[in-house]
Amino acid sequence: MNRFANLADRKPKDESTANTAPASPVAQIPTPPSRVGRKAISGYFAPELSLALHTCARRNGLSLQDLMAEAFDDVLRKYGESPIGR
Repeated sequence: MNRFANLADRKPKDESTANTAPASPVAQIPTPPSRVGRKAISGYFAPELSLALHTCARRNGLSLQDLMAEAFDDVLRKYGESPIGR
């Protein structure tokens, strides 16, 4: 049996706390200008690949994002699509 199965059926111990107002919403952090109009792409890879990509970017004076953009453009060209770049 799921150890959380009965949680939905439980009533609050103190009925006076059941009708309290919800906590105030979290303040929104403004989007950095470098991310405006951009969309994140992520994936899970082996730690060795992460290290290799970071090392390659550093050796070539690039950010990891610039290195990945170059790699994605190469893949798009390979499959006959137009490269997008940054």
